[in-house]
Amino acid sequence: MSKQTVRFACQNCGYISPRWTGRCPECGEWNSFVEELVNEDRRSKIENRKSKIEIVPLSEVEVAEGKRLSTGIEEFDRVLGGGLMPGSVILIAGDPGVGKSTLMMQLARYEKLGKILYVTGEESRAQVRVRAERLGIKNLDNLFVLAETDLEAITKAVTEFNPPVLIVDSIQTIYHPDIMSSPGSVSQVRECSAKLAQLAKLTGTAVFIVGHVTKDGVAAGPKVLEHIVDAVLQLEGERHYAFRILRANKNRFGSTNEIGIFEMQETGLVEVENPSEIFLSERSYGASGSTVTAAIEGTRPILLEVQALVTPTGYSVPQRTSTGLDYRRLSIILAVIEKRMG
Repeated sequence: MSKQTVRFACQNCGYISPRWTGRCPECGEWNSFVEELVNEDRRSKIENRKSKIEIVPLSEVEVAEGKRLSTGIEEFDRVLGGGLMPGSVILIAGDPGVGKSTLMMQLARYEKLGKILYVTGEESRAQVRVRAERLGIKNLDNLFVLAETDLEAITKAVTEFNPPVLIVDSIQTIYHPDIMSSPGSVSQVRECSAKLAQLAKLTGTAVFIVGHVTKDGVAAGPKVLEHIVDAVLQLEGERHYAFRILRANKNRFGSTNEIGIFEMQETGLVEVENPSEIFLSERSYGASGSTVTAAIEGTRPILLEVQALVTPTGYSVPQRTSTGLDYRRLSIILAVIEKRMG
């Protein structure tokens, strides 16, 4: 019987400590340590594992497997850097209800991607079917569903089924049976993501990992998760507005400057072909305090509206606020304008 030891892991950065402490010495977060149980015989299993080691010159490496696959969604391909790279691992994070699962489900509309294995840990197979029909996905034979949270069972299914695309929704619900902690903990997220990355490289399957976000809007889980994956995509959007912005915070196979713009409709996320027209649709032409500026996002310019409002204040010291723009950056811009332009 394996011996178990107790350790404490920071839920914010993944720092491991033999005892509980109030403040993490690595990231400075308070009350972030949780207790974990670790099997002592895991290291011996790793050391005794025998595998064939093959070293080859880079000139002999085949590049046929490196050709990108189109997702059928032009805005999505733009953010990915021109398409989906086989064997890549992509983390897509966002607030609850922003459309992460919807965007993943829409990949099944493009038949050229081949078989798509959708691993759901948050919904039943019937719920996935209902959502697919609501989105108007007709090619349901192209989408295969696995309602499973055990990582070893998922690995076995992928090895036998060999799909070109694997979607895991979400990483916070997946667990490794050798890790004695609850799903979503630092150890579970770190181990499961590392195993999925290894699986992607061995099989050539492109893996999408759906992840949650913290209250600060960053991907939940240890920072090592972002280092393991090849790309980190953030789906952003206000709850009361229909538009969503997909941006890459990390991308090993493309630029991080590109963004994709979508509109949430009854049939799912619809691409916005002309973002400038959408952003300027509610602008009142000729109104004071309003102007149009051009911002470069990746390889395309986007027209945006900048508004300014000045009113008398009842305070002894005037106040300056900003919405949609970092206040410190605004202060620097205004200081330069005042100093150089008078």
